[in-house]
Amino acid sequence: MKKGLFKTLSDRGFVEQITDEKIEQILDEQEVKCYIGFDPTAKALHIGSLEPIMLLKWFEIYGHKPIAVIGTGTAMVGDPSGKTEMRKMMTKEKIFENAKGLRKNLAQFLHLTETEHKSGQTKVRYNSDWLLPLNYIDFIRDIGVHFSVNRMLSYESYKIRMEKGLSFLEFNYQVMQAYDFLKLFEQEDCIMQMGGSDQWGNIVAGIDLIRRIHGKEAYAFTAPLIVASNGEKMGKTAGNAIWIDGDLLKPYDYYQYWINVDDKDVKRFLKLFTLLDLDYIEDVTREDKNINNAKKILAFETTKLAHGEDEAIKASKGAKIFSKETDDEILDLIPNFDYEKNKGNSIELANLLVESKLCTSKSEAKRLIEQKGVSIDDEIIEDIKYQILIDKLKKNYILIRVGKKKIKKINFV
Repeated sequence: MKKGLFKTLSDRGFVEQITDEKIEQILDEQEVKCYIGFDPTAKALHIGSLEPIMLLKWFEIYGHKPIAVIGTGTAMVGDPSGKTEMRKMMTKEKIFENAKGLRKNLAQFLHLTETEHKSGQTKVRYNSDWLLPLNYIDFIRDIGVHFSVNRMLSYESYKIRMEKGLSFLEFNYQVMQAYDFLKLFEQEDCIMQMGGSDQWGNIVAGIDLIRRIHGKEAYAFTAPLIVASNGEKMGKTAGNAIWIDGDLLKPYDYYQYWINVDDKDVKRFLKLFTLLDLDYIEDVTREDKNINNAKKILAFETTKLAHGEDEAIKASKGAKIFSKETDDEILDLIPNFDYEKNKGNSIELANLLVESKLCTSKSEAKRLIEQKGVSIDDEIIEDIKYQILIDKLKKNYILIRVGKKKIKKINFV
């Protein structure tokens, strides 16, 4: 076990609120079991979950014993934090199917185990193991008695929802998350919880529950919610999720997301989402350095963490298509879209841009064409009514560029 974890986390921007000043000392003096929860509300994780994943990663690196709790129980209720409306209810089967995807995604970054818990490994637990067998009357008598409704309503996550209506179902979420911490404290000797700043009330409730039932101390800290400089919440861009899962988002597209982040975010994201040395990050992001080189480093390192070094190398090679260094190997790396020729011998370019999801609407497509922002095989197209004559093409595909960074290989099949 190495010392200095909390300082590393603070210096990299992972710490916003702490429950006790002793946390730094505790992490330096003993091997700590800590946890973060991930509710399987979707079939995979997107980059909005990268911050907590990287927190667990740093705990592994420093030789502690982190725990990833997959919320197969809490997902049946739904966390109201950060939501203005109630989440859609999911079936038990869907939740457990989603949980498989989450475990696969966590394994891309972490050394997972479900049995013996060694230093530098992350243990996976499913909170349905202790939540689903609960007897309701026993639960509200033994656990619910320790919760003050007035105090629960004072937390921001509930205040926001009270304006539009908070269901009794969701009102139970904080009690359930607190119970998670209690069970992990009892079963795993877990003394610390981490999470996003919107989880503060839920986390503190768990610490209070442990103190009331066992008379012992537990600890926690929260990380800031990550918002890009343009105000966009991490995880989605232009309405599309930036999935960690390579089956849902190609490593090439993942690489492209990171290489296209705002200049103002590069240094912060290098600290949060890579394992690079802080002095090195300071050096590559100096004002006299080319920020585009720092973006390439960010894109390569984040892709390497998520998908492995081979995929990161392929993705970086694929990016060279923008500098016309194109060969067959690189063509295989870029996103594809298959257009069925039986739809007709021609298609309007603006319609194809929408069908291939290079543009979100026909009006956007026409605007980009007018602005000379669309090219086919490196030839700029300026006619908003331009027709692609499929039968007259010399090959069975074309390359369409939109702007400087978006490109797709359109295959006519």
